[in-house]
Amino acid sequence: MKRLIDHHLRKWKDSPLRQPLLLRGARQVGKTYAVRALGKTFSSFVEINFELNKQARTIFDRDLDPKRILREISTLTGIEIEPGKTLLFFDEIQAVPEGILALRYFYEILPELHVIAAGSLLDFALQQVGVPVGRVQFLYMYPLSFIEFLNALGHFLIIKEILTHPVEEEISEAIHNKMFELLGNYLAVGGMPQAVVCWRNMLNLHACSQIPQTLVSAYQYDFIKYGKSHQVKYLDLLFSRIPQQLGKVFKYSQIGDFRKRELDPCVDLMVTAGILHRVMYTDAQGLPLGAQADTMAFKLLFLDIGLSQFILDFKTGDWLLNPLEAFINKGMMVESFVGQELVAYEHPMKKAQLYYWKRDASGNSAEVDYLIQYGREIIPIEVKSGKGRTLRSIQSFLNSHQDSPYGVRFSTNNYSVCERIHSYPLYAVAKMVGFHEDVKDSLLALTT
Repeated sequence: MKRLIDHHLRKWKDSPLRQPLLLRGARQVGKTYAVRALGKTFSSFVEINFELNKQARTIFDRDLDPKRILREISTLTGIEIEPGKTLLFFDEIQAVPEGILALRYFYEILPELHVIAAGSLLDFALQQVGVPVGRVQFLYMYPLSFIEFLNALGHFLIIKEILTHPVEEEISEAIHNKMFELLGNYLAVGGMPQAVVCWRNMLNLHACSQIPQTLVSAYQYDFIKYGKSHQVKYLDLLFSRIPQQLGKVFKYSQIGDFRKRELDPCVDLMVTAGILHRVMYTDAQGLPLGAQADTMAFKLLFLDIGLSQFILDFKTGDWLLNPLEAFINKGMMVESFVGQELVAYEHPMKKAQLYYWKRDASGNSAEVDYLIQYGREIIPIEVKSGKGRTLRSIQSFLNSHQDSPYGVRFSTNNYSVCERIHSYPLYAVAKMVGFHEDVKDSLLALTT
């Protein structure tokens, strides 16, 4: 499977300003697979998994001299490590925090060496040992987006059509319906690599039904690794209840009869683990959007729409039988899908951050699902699960925010532009967000 991250990994490989790379992301989103794929472009590839190979951890006990470390790794693996020709991969590096600190010296003493580190709980280790500032680079990785899903199934011409179709021009009904059929497939399966591979091979939801349970169990097992003993029960509770609040401002009272001070640190832990993404409220009266954010008011996005539906015990087969009807009946999932897409298409050098806007006023309330920044402009995004044409909230936002030249609506409708509203079908989120040339290039790389 090709991934969006592949383009950025190749750029990192070829950059003369390259630094050791930390690949960040939740468990099972495909980090190891992506690094191994990059490894095939080198003369040699050395991988050490510090969870599986506990003996290898002792290499960092003596000191952090990179030349000695390389010599001992070469001896241990039987592969000579040649800077410039070998890709060295430290997997599950959170198991040996000294390895993270050693990356600084790899950069300072052996800058020609290509070295990548990753780990399912890496961000917790970074909080403990710190980051070698100015000595390492970061890339973030997420579950497969809809475009990556299409690539995995070989729908290259569909991808090209989505990325190049002008918003001012309607697409034919036949192609429009085909796109929604494929989007229904994606929403039924989700974006976790294991689930996508199973679907590609079997094209049978029942045959792949055990995968979500396996993944959910893996995430729950991690709770004992990063949560304190008294927090595990809260983490389990949040994990099962948060999907019920998708698309809504998060309320601790909906989780159960617990105090906020007990639950709030656990939400933070799940955000750090990559299971959740916060969608922060902002009044959007200036840039950057984060400067206006209210940390007390937020929505929560779950890592993957397939897993959230599994936790909610939704009948995902509805997406296959009648996708357009399912879009109407499952509005919370549609908004969540668009959020997941926006996260996936963010430039991977920075952690994705989403925002929303809301006005509470008697008789004049309004809410915009997402806000994104494009240069010096703020683009409001409204998600409609059906063909709804009422856009009062987005019009209200545009009238009160001079930095917003136009707004975007995602729905089951066809493409159109009407005054300051650009309407995209739900399958075309990638078309709307391809602002950054690097992101656009990574998307176009998936058309073959």
